[in-house]
Amino acid sequence: MSIITNATALLADIAVETDRTDAMQSFVKQETILVRLTTADGIEGTGYAYTIGTGGTSVLALLRDHLLPLLAGKDARNVEAVWQELFSLTRATTTGAITSLALAAIDTALWDLRCKRAGEPLWRLAGGHRQHVPVYDTEGGWLHLGAEDLVKGALAAKDAQWAGVKIKVGKPHIAEDAERLRAVREAVGPSLHIMTDANQSQSLSRAVQLAAALEPYDPYWLEEPMPADDISGHATLARSTRIPIAVGESMFAPMQFRSYLETGGASVVQVDVARVGGITPWLKVAHLAETFNVMVCPHFLMELHVSLVAAVSNGAYVEYIPQLRAVTRTELTVQDGLAVAPDLPGIGIDWDMDAVDDRRVS
Repeated sequence: MSIITNATALLADIAVETDRTDAMQSFVKQETILVRLTTADGIEGTGYAYTIGTGGTSVLALLRDHLLPLLAGKDARNVEAVWQELFSLTRATTTGAITSLALAAIDTALWDLRCKRAGEPLWRLAGGHRQHVPVYDTEGGWLHLGAEDLVKGALAAKDAQWAGVKIKVGKPHIAEDAERLRAVREAVGPSLHIMTDANQSQSLSRAVQLAAALEPYDPYWLEEPMPADDISGHATLARSTRIPIAVGESMFAPMQFRSYLETGGASVVQVDVARVGGITPWLKVAHLAETFNVMVCPHFLMELHVSLVAAVSNGAYVEYIPQLRAVTRTELTVQDGLAVAPDLPGIGIDWDMDAVDDRRVS
């Protein structure tokens, strides 16, 4: 029987593995919200979402007070129906981060159940386009790192046959951003993709200046140059530069992506499965982007996104930022520069619940 008989949620704080800084914030911990669903025949699915440092208890409260009690008696196979019902019941708080994160934790647990019941891995059941996908490194490109460290990290990625690296930008002086990118480009040559990420730190006029300064060093994209709500600003910027504009990690509903794609404000879609509300809406965004001939390179959550990028034909890159190794028994496999979507039935994450419990927030 696929009827849900038990639904629980918990919050665990997972420390970062290294210092992580960008133009707007420091990443000091991941507040990780886990949902566990059990069906009448004893199959258990685990899903999760996250915040960077704040808001985790609010997501947990929404789950425990409003959403989880509604799951008892639902058929776990009806993933779309459950998602739509919960979304309808939370209209007073949508579209918003807290609601989308809560929905994502439930939705990924439902997909975990769906895949386990079918005996299939997520990458195949969600589409099955390919199992191996390109990966790029972000860990060696944080804003506090000097040019020497940036070059060292980029060369290591190139030696490992990875296809790209990300360099954070948003220094007080644009010339410093350009110099950092120049140093990396001269060290690695023309073949390595170098992504740049401003983390919503720029005004339109400054973003135009930044893009012009970076263009000579052939960035693969310029990510989140301005606040994510500024759709028209991104469209204007896209028309003024040869650098592709990447957005999506700070958007919480599929229709926000439609507006970006329709106006030409996004050349790369970086939809985050936790922030957009789960695997169900993530796939809708990916397929929408495909109709605009736009590639999908999701933000963060490499342990989950590797399977989703592998599932869809326009999935182009997985971002390497390891964050779950302290609470899982397996980690992302990279072979010959390609990330490998796991064949384990389910969403592909083997949680160490003892380690999770050690980090549980009361």
